[in-house]
Amino acid sequence: MTILLAPMEGLLDHDLREVLTRVPGIDRCVSEFIRVTDQVLPARVFLRICPELGRGGRTRSGVPVRPQLLGSDPACLADNAAVLATLNPPGIDLNFGCPAKVVNRHGGGAMLLDDPEGLTRIVAAVRRAVPAHIPVSAKMRLGTDDDARAVECAQALADGGAAEIVVHARTRAQGYRPPAHWSRIADLRAAVTVPLVANGEIWSVEDAQACRAASGCHALMIGRGQVADPSLALRLAQGSGALLDNATLGELLHHYWAQVSQRVEPRHRAGRIKQWLNFLRRRYPQAEQAYQALRAHNDGRHFGQALAQWFPLTGGHEAAVAPR
Repeated sequence: MTILLAPMEGLLDHDLREVLTRVPGIDRCVSEFIRVTDQVLPARVFLRICPELGRGGRTRSGVPVRPQLLGSDPACLADNAAVLATLNPPGIDLNFGCPAKVVNRHGGGAMLLDDPEGLTRIVAAVRRAVPAHIPVSAKMRLGTDDDARAVECAQALADGGAAEIVVHARTRAQGYRPPAHWSRIADLRAAVTVPLVANGEIWSVEDAQACRAASGCHALMIGRGQVADPSLALRLAQGSGALLDNATLGELLHHYWAQVSQRVEPRHRAGRIKQWLNFLRRRYPQAEQAYQALRAHNDGRHFGQALAQWFPLTGGHEAAVAPR
């Protein structure tokens, strides 16, 4: 099984990617989208959103990160992809799945699924603009308001030259509301020859098994499920296993705090940790207790000390989460 780590705008950025990939099991990451409008972005923009490009396109644990572009103009996307290619990414991903209104009202993200011919033009333009050794992949949803054109869209992406297609098994209108319609991905698999990756509503090993059975996909992309349970990809790779113990989870939280403290303004630091704790409390009772105790704590300079009251730094669990 191949496991991809999904981007999550506003949460799963390079700081959290760095931490989550310290636990084995994730085979590849995709960055948050880099928005392309009407100009060619300088290399520093790509490096800011995907700093892994500065060290061979990999996290410090050695997991490759594929930067993702979002836009609607084939020529401008191609020009930006050409600049991005000079940074030697392990691939370039194209976003046709974002359901956010601020993106969709400008014709980007999932709204492009109303124009399959446009999908082909975009992918083909980007494919021509980058060297052949750099794979170009795409992420789509099942459609905008319904899934009537899902197969047509998958075929359009494949026709443009996409080497891999991640399918979020919901429409734009369905957002992130359960359920994800994994069986619909099987229809797309029957229509295209490029590999498909199933995505959506995978929170557990059981969910992953059900998704694979329904979709027929060997590869899965997980996002919120991995944020809520950093052991999920490892347990998927092993087929079983236990959740992380509190000491190991604490090491990850403190590592994340160190990452955030280096880059984020003090007034926003506590919010980043609480945001992650809010996901972790779905699976970890200690995280629930910490979240409830710290939710009103906003001192970004001393939040790490407060966190240590719930997750003490023992120093004895580095090996479990050390970079590979």
